[in-house]
Amino acid sequence: MSELTTRAEKLDASDELAAKRAEFVLDDVVYLDGNSLGALPAAVPDRIEDVVRRQWGELRIRSWTEGGWWTAPERIGDRIAPLVGAAAGQVVVGDSTSVNVFKALVGAVRLARSVDAGRDEIVVDATTFPTDGYIAGSAARMTGCTLRPVPPSEVPDALGDRTAAVLLNHVDYRTGRLHDLPSLTAAVHAAGAYVVWDLCHSAGALPVGLDENGVDLAVGCTYKYLNGGPGSPAFLYVRAALQDRFDSPLPGWNSHAEPFGMRPEYAPAAGAVRGRVGTPDILSLLALEAALEVWDGVTIDAVRAKSLALTDFFLECVEEYVPGGRVECLTPRAHGERGSQVALRCPDAGDVMERLIGRGVVGDFRRPDVLRFGFTPLYVGFADVERAARVLAEVLAETGD
Repeated sequence: MSELTTRAEKLDASDELAAKRAEFVLDDVVYLDGNSLGALPAAVPDRIEDVVRRQWGELRIRSWTEGGWWTAPERIGDRIAPLVGAAAGQVVVGDSTSVNVFKALVGAVRLARSVDAGRDEIVVDATTFPTDGYIAGSAARMTGCTLRPVPPSEVPDALGDRTAAVLLNHVDYRTGRLHDLPSLTAAVHAAGAYVVWDLCHSAGALPVGLDENGVDLAVGCTYKYLNGGPGSPAFLYVRAALQDRFDSPLPGWNSHAEPFGMRPEYAPAAGAVRGRVGTPDILSLLALEAALEVWDGVTIDAVRAKSLALTDFFLECVEEYVPGGRVECLTPRAHGERGSQVALRCPDAGDVMERLIGRGVVGDFRRPDVLRFGFTPLYVGFADVERAARVLAEVLAETGD
């Protein structure tokens, strides 16, 4: 038994989150792809069966009131709010991440122009996930704005009196780099603009601090670190102070002040409810609500502490087991610059990941040469980390010949 194996066992024995692993459906694989799709929480299947058989099958239409279906988007939003540092009443769940990015970004431009009609530029993270860039381009065309892609580190110098809105990723999806949300938000505000943060790779993995940092709008998915299931609905955060001025580009009957009044004129509801659009996806919403029960008794600070410990240990194991020069780490070593994933570059990454999965270590591959490993502290342990690095070294030794 190696020294690292012994250390992994000791670290698992002292891990305060280790008991949470039993609340997930896991097999013998080392699952390090929770940054793409979280594992299944054990409470979800029975909850969904109840929703389908009793609420839908027996109560039917009565479940909109008796089953709490109608209020689910805000109720579940309030459950997510503490995980992203928000008070209640500011998060609503529904629609996809892409749809919510569109609502938030166009809404941000409208907020800026309600104060200064001359603001005609949208700044977007030049390294963003492609969909965010596509939507930013469409939002710019719709609003008559110029789109300006800028690397996050250069955003403060790019801002000016033409800037209306800035769309940024909290964690880079490819490298796992954590961007400085407090300072970038402050820089956007100093320029008189509004900021939209994409939290897909940080919500449920690390503290975000939306309220304390005065973030204007934010969006995030729920199927990664929040374990809501494939295609589970995303969330939209609108800061309380902006809600009465938030003008969604997708007004729908669900966000109407009087949804059952069936009036031809649109009047937005008060609060975060105006972020809703159409009929909620109840099956996915209630699966997410059940999944969020795994957070009972857990603080995001404890999750962050374990995340950093796991990624530190993985990097140490990789350095010990993998021959020098075989992989290059793209993820920053500094804790303040790292999310909850590690990205390694190697020329044959696609083949390497395929072999890893065949041996029970599941990560993912991003073209052309990136291996991504996501660390979800609620169900990933230190023995998993050591095993993953050891198998990686074995595969790299085989493919490097």
